[in-house]
This record gives sequence, structure tokens and C-alpha cells, in this order.
Amino acid sequence: MMQTAYLTHPACLKHEMDMGHPESPLRIKAIEEKLINEGLMPLLACHEAPEATMEQLLRVHDKTYVESVFASSPKSGLVYLDPDTAMNPHTLQAALHAAGAAVHAVDLVMEGKVENAFCNIRPPGHHAGKGSAAGFCIFNNVAIAAKHAMEVHGLQRIAIADFDVHHGNGTEDIFRDDPRVMLCSTFRHPYYPYAGANSGSDHMINVPLPAGTSGASFRSAVEAFWLPTLENFRPDFVLISAGFDAHIEDEMGGFALREDDYAWVTQKIMQTAKMHADRRIVSVLEGGYALSALARSAVQHIRVLGGW
Repeated sequence: MMQTAYLTHPACLKHEMDMGHPESPLRIKAIEEKLINEGLMPLLACHEAPEATMEQLLRVHDKTYVESVFASSPKSGLVYLDPDTAMNPHTLQAALHAAGAAVHAVDLVMEGKVENAFCNIRPPGHHAGKGSAAGFCIFNNVAIAAKHAMEVHGLQRIAIADFDVHHGNGTEDIFRDDPRVMLCSTFRHPYYPYAGANSGSDHMINVPLPAGTSGASFRSAVEAFWLPTLENFRPDFVLISAGFDAHIEDEMGGFALREDDYAWVTQKIMQTAKMHADRRIVSVLEGGYALSALARSAVQHIRVLGGW
């Protein structure tokens, strides 16, 4: 059995917001080219992502919001859902396949076909709330996967580890009142989306960190705040909002993490999953806009997932 699945879809390459937008198709290509160049692609169980169904979307998002996204899909040009988030004629398909990748990855893991999975998809998801697009995100991929794991596979305790440089405010919005889901989020504060610093709870483990945060400080925060609460929570499935924009080369992020820090946090998450969740992990791409740093960091993350 291959340990790690790799899910993507060609539609994710057709979603473009405008020339020079940092959330571009080149992000997926950079990761894929790095995997190929390092000889890792044959080691992965590769799957083409299906579309998410309306039922899967509506477990997370308001019906009026989902209908508005479908209605907003343009025949040509761009339509803006919020100042940062636009749709071109291919965006709806990309967003449906992105969410579908996360759902299908959960199924592959739950069926025992792989131990874990990485979804190389876009648009990202963790800023999308119950009824809103935001921050390049349209549907909340990781939240849709979490709901699927609970509703279809009967799981009771889902952990979401979010190491993107931005707070996963949409994920918090969706699960704020659902103690079956623990969100562990490290993020730069104060910074977009200007949320999370004061909204934590027993199952919303928000760890605001200052601009310039080093790998050592990030690791200390994870050890102090994430790992003990995850140990007490004893998740039966772990999802990762894998944003790589906290890398020192990513000028949009303003943190100072490096590839080794992503490898380290992946190892720690895997230890939790091994202890409590029968090794079950699905990782979903969020941010990361410096292409070389993104590719190197994501491939380190995938190497650890795959045990290479």
C-alpha cells in the first residue's frame, strides 16, 4: 500500500484572478514540478479530484451563499466575490474540484487505501465562512472534509492543524459551536484577517504570533499550545490547513520559517495521528506565494507524510 495519496485536478490550473495575482496556477505547478524533479511522484498514489456535491457543500455553507456563488460564475471576465477573491469562467469548477479533493482524500484514508493524503488544490479555503468568500477562498475545503468525515464516516473528534501565516477565520466561524472539531491555528497578529486573537475556546486553540516570528518561536508555540491540547482531545482524524506563506522568503507573510520547520510540525502532527487517529491525516494546500519556497516547503511536508 502506498502511504500517501496526491490529489489535484486540471481545473485548478484554470482559475485565474488577474495578471500578477499571487494566488496563481503557478503555485500548483511549482509543487508538482518539484515532486517530479525529486523523483517522488511515482511514490505517490495519484488521484484526480472529483467535484464536491451540493450535499457536501451545504453541510458547511449557507444555501443562499452557495447559490450566489453558482449564480456569480461569469461567462467571461472576472466577478469579484470580495475585494481579494474573484471568479473567472473556470473558477467554479476549480472550487468544486478543490473541495472534492479534500472529501475524496478523506474517503481514501478511511477506506484504508492510504494512510494520509496531500491535496494540491486551489482556490484555498480557510478564510471562507458559512456565508462568505474571503482572502482568495470560496469554499472551505478543510471544513467540508471535516463535516464529511463526521457525517459519512461517523467520526466524533476531528482536529484541524492550521499553520498558514493567516488565521483560519472561516474555519473558526464554521466550527465555533461544534466541540467535535478542534482547530489549532498559529498566525501572525495583528494581520489579515484581523481575527482570532481573542476568540479562542477549549476547542479553538488560537496562537497569535508577532511579525518576524522565527522557526524556534513557532516550534515553541506549537509545543506549548497545540500538542498538549491535541493530546487531551485525542482526535480520531487529523486535517491540515497547509499554508506555506510563513516561510522567510514569502514577503507577503512576514514570518521567518524554513523548510525544516514545516517538516518538524508535520512530524509532530503525525505523532498525534499515530497515537490517536490510526495515522489518518489529510493535508490541504492553503497559502504560500513565493514559488520556490512554496515548492520546497510543500515537498518537505509531503516527504514527511510519505516517510521518505
